[in-house]
Amino acid sequence: MKKVAGIFLLAAITACTNNSNKKMAFVPSSSGNLNNVTVVMPQKQWQGNLGDQVRETLEEIYEGLPLDEPQFSIVYMNPRAFTGFARQNRNIVWFTKDSLEGFRMSQNQFARPQIVAKVTGLDSDSQAFYFKENSSLLKQSINENERLEKVRRIKKSLTNEKTLSERFGISLAYPSAYKTVKDTTNFVWIQKEVRKGHLNIIAYTLPENALEGSFRTRILDIRDSIGEKHIPGRLKGTHLITERAFKPYFYNAKIDGKMSYLTKGTWEVANDFMAGPFINYMVNDSIERRWMVIEGFTFAPSASKRDYMFELNTIINTLEKID
Repeated sequence: MKKVAGIFLLAAITACTNNSNKKMAFVPSSSGNLNNVTVVMPQKQWQGNLGDQVRETLEEIYEGLPLDEPQFSIVYMNPRAFTGFARQNRNIVWFTKDSLEGFRMSQNQFARPQIVAKVTGLDSDSQAFYFKENSSLLKQSINENERLEKVRRIKKSLTNEKTLSERFGISLAYPSAYKTVKDTTNFVWIQKEVRKGHLNIIAYTLPENALEGSFRTRILDIRDSIGEKHIPGRLKGTHLITERAFKPYFYNAKIDGKMSYLTKGTWEVANDFMAGPFINYMVNDSIERRWMVIEGFTFAPSASKRDYMFELNTIINTLEKID
């Protein structure tokens, strides 16, 4: 009997697993532009204090851009319209009236990959409280969800170039649309053309004592010297420098498990009218006794730059040292 019972139990588990796999297979792919968030709530709340708080939180300014752009673009949806394809959006914040108050976040509920944050409460004040209490976690989760989605898209058409690996012994995952435009002894410049502009990645190394003293001043001075040597402007005698009128943002960061300095700011061309945002990582490569510098910058005067900088930041964070 025990053997028979075991066979039936095994069959039941197998059936459940197969059913589960079948259900998983039918989960549709999520949709939506990168850095978009769908907010679902009644229109009265959307036009009131709760809607104001959601907009203030999710549309916080994206750091390091010359002109203000929101961290996320919000797509408002009335609950009556939140059915069918509308539920396949990649990032959803869903407000509902419920006596069971709180904040719950789930993955891949209606599509994959997807984050659904459900905020419940008896009234707007209660829902606003739980949203505010969990807003940092929510934004971090959406950021990571979007980063992974961007990496997935990048890997659909990876470059075959070996410039960075041959020059510095590192790898970056970037699309084949990027091409090496300059390769010297200790400087590589990779560029992708976009409408009326271009996205750029540069890489170079520094000796391990390069940042001694005031590291923030040194980072900016080094950027300017590299620009003067390697990145000319359109006019004779012009070159890329750091825009000092807009104070850059400085952070400690980690890439490939290594301590790094992250700088976000604005570049300009000395004696010319060209400017744009940059993001600079100085990575402490203690094994090679050097600083590995990877920077991304955008020139696109007639376009929004948030998603361009998001792309460059995502690419840079794929940095790996090749053994």
